[in-house]
Amino acid sequence: MSSTPNPQAPLLVERRGAAVHLCFNRPQALNAVDVPMAQALLEALRSLVGDTSVRAVVLRGMGKGFMAGGDLATLRADPVQGANDLLGPLNAALELMAKLDAPVIAQVHGVAAGAGLSLMLQADLVLAAQDTRFNLAYINLGTSCDVGASWALPRLVGLRQALEIALLGDTLDCADALRLGLVNRVVPADQLDAQVQALTERLASGPTRAYGAMKRLMRNAFDHDLGAQLSLEAAAFVQCAQTQDFRTGIEAFYGKHPARFVGA
Repeated sequence: MSSTPNPQAPLLVERRGAAVHLCFNRPQALNAVDVPMAQALLEALRSLVGDTSVRAVVLRGMGKGFMAGGDLATLRADPVQGANDLLGPLNAALELMAKLDAPVIAQVHGVAAGAGLSLMLQADLVLAAQDTRFNLAYINLGTSCDVGASWALPRLVGLRQALEIALLGDTLDCADALRLGLVNRVVPADQLDAQVQALTERLASGPTRAYGAMKRLMRNAFDHDLGAQLSLEAAAFVQCAQTQDFRTGIEAFYGKHPARFVGA
């Protein structure tokens, strides 16, 4: 995948080695997602699925924030049609993102609210700048949540905490987000880019197929009893055992040197 040539595009796609950065690009609206951005995200993820050269994906926002939510102008003009036009491509994009073997990192700063917080929750790992504020926000507009929040939030924080976050609509700071498990790490704002880059490079040099198997096992674990999950684990392990990276890992162990995985 090549970088997006148009700096005015609602989503900038930047290739950095084996990693792809998907950058929300409506800074004048705190990256509130409108229909063109939702469609651009869907098209970008369609191009990533099946691309074995992509070994890490970063989601981030241009300007002062990650994403302030859905575009209220779209919803105000025609609430029902606007919601359908936004949620169709967004939901399809999230399903594709969940299929990626490559780990997905959310690089969050400023604000993650509404659909922005929901989207952040779908990432595999989240690094946030210390000044970030989080708000599920939907209840403050008189609506229920979307973009997978009701699936991800109870899994991350438990039902009681999820209901408190959703029903009260309070703003959370980074200390709250870290304590609750909404984010993995909180870093000084001036170190966010560097720390995300370091983590991305580490993951992009890892065993990508094994990452994908591990992600699917973890994300689907709540849907199975122990016996079914054991069977899925065994099947995934056998699939990974057939990869070049597994053979590389075994030989590196016996050779007492770091494994150099190729993602296949």
